[in-house]
Amino acid sequence: LILSSKPLPAKAEVLGFGQGQDALALADRDDISGLNATKKALSNAIKMSKLSIKNIDAAEVHDCFSIAEILAVEDLGFCPKGMGGKWVASGSATFGAKVVINPSGGLKACGHPVGATGVKQIAFLSQQIAAGKFAHALSHNVGGSGATAVVHILGPAAAVKGIKK
Repeated sequence: LILSSKPLPAKAEVLGFGQGQDALALADRDDISGLNATKKALSNAIKMSKLSIKNIDAAEVHDCFSIAEILAVEDLGFCPKGMGGKWVASGSATFGAKVVINPSGGLKACGHPVGATGVKQIAFLSQQIAAGKFAHALSHNVGGSGATAVVHILGPAAAVKGIKK
């Protein structure tokens, strides 16, 4: 979402997006140690973007609770299942690492504006891409206790890469 009184040249764009869903009741889910909705949303976004999770160098994940970040990095494929806590604690998710998770500080650091978190994530990542800080970024948002998830993959706008639209 960009609000402006005049046209601006595109510096970043959504390359792919996906939505996934699962049962609302935790008791009805096959596995409560992750979010199938996230995995489905990621699969759709990856397919549309024609990229791999290995191309992502920054991600804003839905870290409404500390465990949510750990589960998200596992479900998004940044690290193996069951290793999210150790992976984050090892420094693999911070500046200087292959991928930076929540470079903005995450939802809680930004006040977790419920209903606007997805817009905040995409606006922040777009600014970072436009500034040349990251090449490809991912936003991950969750609703309904993980019953639904949305993933967006962003990258430089085609015009920035020298391709006319």
